Amino acid sequence: MNSQDKALRGAAAITGIGMAGMGDAKGFSEMEILSLAAQRAVADAGLKMADIDGLCTCSGSATMWALPVAEYLGIRPSFVDSTMLGGSSFIAQLLPAVLALMAGECKHVLVCYGSTQRSGTVDRAAVTKMRQVLDPQPYETPYQPMQPISAYALATARHMHQYGTTRAQLAEVAVAARRWAQLNPRAFSRGELSIEDVLQARMVCDPLGVRDCCLLTDGAGAFVLSLAERAKDGPHRPAYILGNASETWHRQISSMPDLTVTAASRSGPRALAMAGVSIADIDLACLYDAFTINVILFLEDLGFCQKGEGGAFVQDGGIAPGGRLAVNTNGGGLSFGHPGMYGSFLVLEAVEQLRGHAGARQQADVHVALVHGNGSTLSSQSTAILSTEAAL
Repeated sequence: MNSQDKALRGAAAITGIGMAGMGDAKGFSEMEILSLAAQRAVADAGLKMADIDGLCTCSGSATMWALPVAEYLGIRPSFVDSTMLGGSSFIAQLLPAVLALMAGECKHVLVCYGSTQRSGTVDRAAVTKMRQVLDPQPYETPYQPMQPISAYALATARHMHQYGTTRAQLAEVAVAARRWAQLNPRAFSRGELSIEDVLQARMVCDPLGVRDCCLLTDGAGAFVLSLAERAKDGPHRPAYILGNASETWHRQISSMPDLTVTAASRSGPRALAMAGVSIADIDLACLYDAFTINVILFLEDLGFCQKGEGGAFVQDGGIAPGGRLAVNTNGGGLSFGHPGMYGSFLVLEAVEQLRGHAGARQQADVHVALVHGNGSTLSSQSTAILSTEAAL
């Protein structure tokens, strides 16, 4: 660990968390549920909205989203980060926020997101066309792929061909997520789900069936960051930021160097090095599970198992309650909820577990959590290590 990493390690902590509009927020706009989540996070930190002078946010529906958010919340932030990297954005924004706090640019940073993609009246064809104009992918768009699922299906097929991964092993990821969700009263999907149910579900894009795909829900999530010395004054146990690293290797899946290796293979080791911990020290993993293949890829690339062994790792309930590793204990994007960009909810679950506030799904002796976000078509990867004070 270099001197800069030592200075950053544990310098800031998450002091407040909040959610709103989870599942179906019919009758509310995405700004309204974002505001509710933000207010809950700020109150949870023992602060008032007037105390917030840093803002991190972005949206898939607006290019200058930070401006109306600040206006709606009635804040005047001196630090703003609205970098848009897809679902990894809110984890990638951690390090800039920590640096801003350390530099004295602000005292309290609010990270927030909201989406009503389930209940909102959106012309999805028009949105898709607009995105193709604003963000053209010249090698893929002419063939009209069903993105993002077509891209993830390609990665899945390649992993199956190269390493013998089976659809039943992919199904283990979905079933494990459902078993965790059944312990979480806030989860959107809590019904029984078996391996056979996943395998027999409607095929969406071969080899991925509908149960291999994340949910389509509404929801807003927010959290507050403060310097460590200020965090100790809050009403709850702080979740310290030990390390954070982000990597981006490509935009479109056809430019991905190897469909079985993601940039998590770089962001993970860098975040662990900054944190001064090893993968063996991780008590909890919150991994962006937009599709079942994601979890298998990330378990491999982050170092929980060797490349090609992800299928075997999740088999026989390996990541389900009582398994070898607690993964996505809230039910994940596959069963808890997935409002367009899921990254902030990974952080919220890690904080709840580190606080010991996760109810029936609470894991014993959780002191170090790994949170990993994914953006676009395996394009952007960001890893963070969070901890209790005991692990500092």
